[in-house]
Amino acid sequence: IDDLNERLAKKRKLVEPLEDVAWTYGISTTYLNNIIEHWHTKYNWTERQALLNKYPQYITNIQGLDIHFYHVAPHIPPDRKNIKVLPLLITHGWPGSVVEFQKIIPILTTPRADRDFVFEVIAPSLPGYGFSQPAVRPGLGPPQISVILKNLMLRLGFKKFYAQGGDWGSIITTHLGSLFPNNTLGVHLNMCSSSVKSSLLWWLIGAFIPQLVVDNQHYSRMYPLSDHLSYLIEETGYMHIQASKPDTIGTAVAASPVGLAAYILEKFSTWTNKEYKTRLDGGLLEKYTLDELLDNIMIYWLTNSLTTSVRLYSEQFNKKHMSSRIDELPVNVPTACAAFPHELAYQSESLLRDKFTNLIQFNHLPRGGHFAAFEEPGLLADDIFEFVSKTENIRKKADNKDVPNTGKKIKEPTKI
Repeated sequence: IDDLNERLAKKRKLVEPLEDVAWTYGISTTYLNNIIEHWHTKYNWTERQALLNKYPQYITNIQGLDIHFYHVAPHIPPDRKNIKVLPLLITHGWPGSVVEFQKIIPILTTPRADRDFVFEVIAPSLPGYGFSQPAVRPGLGPPQISVILKNLMLRLGFKKFYAQGGDWGSIITTHLGSLFPNNTLGVHLNMCSSSVKSSLLWWLIGAFIPQLVVDNQHYSRMYPLSDHLSYLIEETGYMHIQASKPDTIGTAVAASPVGLAAYILEKFSTWTNKEYKTRLDGGLLEKYTLDELLDNIMIYWLTNSLTTSVRLYSEQFNKKHMSSRIDELPVNVPTACAAFPHELAYQSESLLRDKFTNLIQFNHLPRGGHFAAFEEPGLLADDIFEFVSKTENIRKKADNKDVPNTGKKIKEPTKI
């Protein structure tokens, strides 16, 4: 912390932004100066650390890697002793961390009067993120991480569980559904995507006959195709460099706390709402506090995990992975898609059904963007409860009595 404060105090003078560009050229260094000043003089790591440690957290070794995770059991009041406790694995993405789940965990673990179940939440840090150990050799991509997380749940005594994710968490959760249907009771995603050939074909057909693909209400989220392709090219430059040269960008960004903050905060502006880039403050305080945003940055800084986190892009977007066609495997377990209006990309329900053959819920949420659990924890939690309620009713009708065992105690993981 002393080293961090010294670096913040001795930062170089930042280059002034161009006139009237707000955040359209990237983060505004004018506003960044304010953030760095807050970080240096007002952000209290001791207090924030206590907040981040309020949930039980553990480290256990899975397949040679130390995996960090929150494990939060619900508080069951005396008059609700018969309530069912269901295990829920929630998974973050980049440039996030388990910090994103601080506000949704208590909502998910609090019994509701209108539900006969509540969740026991397991929220791991992905390998190479935060306090989870990174790989030492190539090949640890989303499918392999899904194996690790499945084995984490088995380690904790959960043979069957629900899974939820956004960003990389969405892709990893999708693999859990396709590769481990006997363990995964259902998957809930807030970044839904299908790369199967039929979905892509219908996406192109929709450019000419959109009514075959998407309803009029959501037409502008997919078409005109040229507009959306231009937008994706504009907003995915980071992805190309992280997929091709992760160690170069990682080293450059992680060398300075100011550079790290600039790189991460720009995403929390643009991916929360693309219109925020026209604002002088980047709209950062619309959904977050500065301390919350800095909590996430601190995880990356203290663990020096920016480089290891962005390597995940290289593991996903390479010839070996793409040629495996594992992303085209169908997901047959019950699935829900929560479509937030400011998510980066959108695919209609009809396109997603080519990938998710048992899509039982597709809701358009009234507000929110890419970081759903962080931005709108209440909305996301409501959607998860609704989906699991539907799935549990389906299971009851099927007379499936194989209810997950949530009573086993953690033995091997070490509490930290």
